[in-house]
Amino acid sequence: MPNGNIVVSEERGTRVITLRRPSKKNAITQDMYREMSRAIDTAQNNPDIRCMIITGGSGVFTAGDDIDDFMHADTSRPETLSDGAKFLYSLAHNAKPVIAAVDGASIGMGTVMLFHCDYVLASNAATFSAPYIHLGLVPVGASSLLMPNTMGYQRAFAMLVMGRTFTAAEAHAAGFVNTVVSPGHTEVEARKVARDICRLPAEAVAISRKLLRVASEELTRRIDQEAHLFGERLKSEEATAAFNAFMNRKKR
Repeated sequence: MPNGNIVVSEERGTRVITLRRPSKKNAITQDMYREMSRAIDTAQNNPDIRCMIITGGSGVFTAGDDIDDFMHADTSRPETLSDGAKFLYSLAHNAKPVIAAVDGASIGMGTVMLFHCDYVLASNAATFSAPYIHLGLVPVGASSLLMPNTMGYQRAFAMLVMGRTFTAAEAHAAGFVNTVVSPGHTEVEARKVARDICRLPAEAVAISRKLLRVASEELTRRIDQEAHLFGERLKSEEATAAFNAFMNRKKR
């Protein structure tokens, strides 16, 4: 994998996708999006893979998009959002159960992707936010559809429009975290859940999962709609000022 920032392993019918960029709090680059997409896509026609786990290891899930990488891609090629969009499409079309193991901060895409997962474990040190509003931007990844469906309009408004951060307890109460465990135990517990899923009849799991979830066609329509608005917002005066302020703070 490029720079070793995404590690893919397999154990007892489970594919484990690990974000491993601790020096940058697992901030996601375009290369990392491509590798995660590949790991999800190549599992689809592999009957030996019954489910997947996405984890960031101990202490942090992900700080979201790597802003330096994102800004470089934005200025160098017009399809800058395609790698992130490809990852979102991979999640939307994925037919295998996905478990997320969140220990520490989960920001931006780190939180958005959880709403595409089927089972989420979090440590009691985990926090969740999608603070696009603070950069003058709008929701991504069909989060404007999935978040209200999962936790109700008011909570979704607090996270997506007000940029509020949720604790693990609040996320559990909101319904997008299944189980809260002690720090350092999320991945171990995720593997236990994966073993439970792998023992179930695979076809019945796939059909039941499909019945429960928003149709992939509806998800991709919302992903596309949000991406269009996101692209427009990137050119806005509000977003330009917010990004400049953010970059100036980083330089200090």
